[in-house]
Amino acid sequence: MNPIQPFPVSPRRLVPSSIPRPVYVDKPGPEIYHGSDVQTPETVEKMREAGRVAHLAILEGAAMIQPGVTTDAIDAVIHDFICDNGGYPSTLGYRGFPKSCCTSVNEVICHGIPDMRPLDDGDLVKIDVTVFKNGVHGDNCMTFGCGTLDQASTDLMDRTREAMNRGIRAVKPGRQLNVIGRVIESYAKRFGYGVVRDYTGHGVNEAFHSGLIVLHYDQPDVTTVIEEGMTFTIEPMLTIGDYHSHVWSDQWTVVTNDLSRCAQFEQTLVVTSDGAEILTAP
Repeated sequence: MNPIQPFPVSPRRLVPSSIPRPVYVDKPGPEIYHGSDVQTPETVEKMREAGRVAHLAILEGAAMIQPGVTTDAIDAVIHDFICDNGGYPSTLGYRGFPKSCCTSVNEVICHGIPDMRPLDDGDLVKIDVTVFKNGVHGDNCMTFGCGTLDQASTDLMDRTREAMNRGIRAVKPGRQLNVIGRVIESYAKRFGYGVVRDYTGHGVNEAFHSGLIVLHYDQPDVTTVIEEGMTFTIEPMLTIGDYHSHVWSDQWTVVTNDLSRCAQFEQTLVVTSDGAEILTAP
C-alpha cells in the first residue's frame, strides 16, 4: 500500500446555535483545569450520557466504511449524529482542529483530519470521537478494517483492543496509576509491537483533558494512586513496527516514522469500588 498523503479538507460544518459549546472553541487553547480528578455521581451520570452518544456516533461512522468512501463523508455522518442527539463534537474548534472526529488511517497514529481521500480495500481505519453534552465530555476510539484486511493488521487490531481491556481490568482503587501501562506494555511486547509513548490517556470530565496523564507503557515513577470516582481514558496505540513518530505540517496528523501500521482503542471510564465502569458504552 502507498503511504497516506494529505488530501483536500472540506469547509467546517455548522453546529446549531441551540447546542452549548465548550468554552475553548475557537480559542488558542482550553483553560487549565484546576478541579478534582474524582467526580460526583451527578457528573458521572452526565458523562455516561455524553459517552453513550460518542460511542453510538463511532458506530454510525463505522457503518460507512468501505472502499471508495472518504473519511470526510464519515465525519459528516458523525457530525450530524452528534448534533441530532444534542451534543457538540468536542474536537471541532479545539486548538483549531477543523473537524468533528479524528480519522487516522494505516500508519497515521492519531489526530488524522477527515479529508477527501477515498478509503482503499485493506485500510486500517481508526475513528476517535468525543462528545460534549450537559457540560461534560465522553471520549472513545475504535479501529476497523476496510474491505479485506491482511492478517497482520487483523491481529494488531484485535490485540490492541485486548491490550486496552487488560488495562481497564487492572484498574482498582488503591493501586498506582502505573499498573495500567505496565499491563499494556507487557502484553504488547509478547507480539513485538511498539507502544506509542508521546500520546497518552488522560483525565476527562468537564474538561476535555484535565491534566491527569495515563501512560500505556511501564513507568514506575507514576505513583498517583487510583481513587474511586476518578474519570479518565485508557487508549493504547500499538504499532507493528517502531513507535516513534512525526507530525505533518498541518500540526495534527501523527505518523509512524517507519510507516508501520498502528491500531488504537479507547474508552472513558469511572473508577468504582472494585474496578472500573466503562462510560463510553451504548
